[in-house]
Amino acid sequence: MHRLIISITLICLFIYSCTDDSSKQQVEDIIATVKAKFAPDKRVALLDYTFELKGESLCLKGETNLPQAKKELLRALAGAGFTILDSLTVLPSADLEGQHSGIVNLSVCNIRSAPKHSAELATQALLGTPLKVWKKQDGFFLVQTPDGYLGWLDAGGFVLTGDAGMDDWRASDRVIITAGFGFVLESSTAGSSKVSDLVAGDILRKTGQVGSYTAVAFPDGRTGFVASSSLLPFREWLETRTLDAAHILATAHEMMGRPYLWGGTSGKGMDCSGFTQTVYFLNGIMLQRDANQQADTGEELAADTTFQNLLPGDLLFFGRPASGDLPEKIWHVAIYEGSGKIIHASERVKVESLRRGDAAFNEERLNTYVRASRILSSAGANGIMAVKDLPF
Repeated sequence: MHRLIISITLICLFIYSCTDDSSKQQVEDIIATVKAKFAPDKRVALLDYTFELKGESLCLKGETNLPQAKKELLRALAGAGFTILDSLTVLPSADLEGQHSGIVNLSVCNIRSAPKHSAELATQALLGTPLKVWKKQDGFFLVQTPDGYLGWLDAGGFVLTGDAGMDDWRASDRVIITAGFGFVLESSTAGSSKVSDLVAGDILRKTGQVGSYTAVAFPDGRTGFVASSSLLPFREWLETRTLDAAHILATAHEMMGRPYLWGGTSGKGMDCSGFTQTVYFLNGIMLQRDANQQADTGEELAADTTFQNLLPGDLLFFGRPASGDLPEKIWHVAIYEGSGKIIHASERVKVESLRRGDAAFNEERLNTYVRASRILSSAGANGIMAVKDLPF
């Protein structure tokens, strides 16, 4: 009898374990389906979760910045017969007390992959750039830039504000820095003390004019003066961008020799996709942040090592083509100049050639060339966003 009881107990435990594993897999499958639909790329969408099963009761924990994703997830789980204990938080966090926006307050701010200064540099944002703010943790804020990229920014890098503050900033008379580098000075006198450095693309509020200097204010209220020759009115700049190969290549060559910086997207230093994004931004186009994201936008062009199908200004992507069970993997991007030449950020911004026999021929780049994309014909389409259509 004792052996019979032990056997029955073991059988029951086995059945319960199998049922529990089956339920866990069912939950995982449902969550995976919802995540694939709403948040396939964690760089631009947040759906983090944990769950615990107790019989038919499901305790769901985590957070998302996608209300519709949560709604569909709960509906699918309930439809599968689970009783849900919902602890999945929809951001922005209530701790922000309605301050869900931010404005970059440094010439270039560093946005990291985790809430600590030692974390990997994920991306950067320029002075005056509007941010979505999702939550605060360990003195850092989870922010989202206009290209959709998520990352962590310390409080010193931006001004936290609510809807009213953001509306006021956007409605104000602003200027954008068009010179490669510059300074905000304490007075309208050459050689006066500096308030801050500046790089191309920085945006400030205009407060007046004194001779050849424009009086400006930072998002945090600091004031100073900038040489008027180094800037344009922001709205005028938005409406006067000429999107053609000549302007793209001219901007790219202005950055020759700038240092390579992993995670960099500014004139101070840039990685390969940060370089292409910066060049196109200064010509009124917002590209996606990373090379493999950029590869999925624009008008796709097949790889052709004769380069006959390419035009100056096209983006060329490098990596590993799809083969057998291995998917395509893109890890580098460059701007095509014509005649087989590219300009890109690799060690520094430089020009190289994909044609054997040329002085600056790069064998590795030729061997890893996968495909190309045409951006100049896709403004407002194929995932290519005009800056004037974004909430700057």
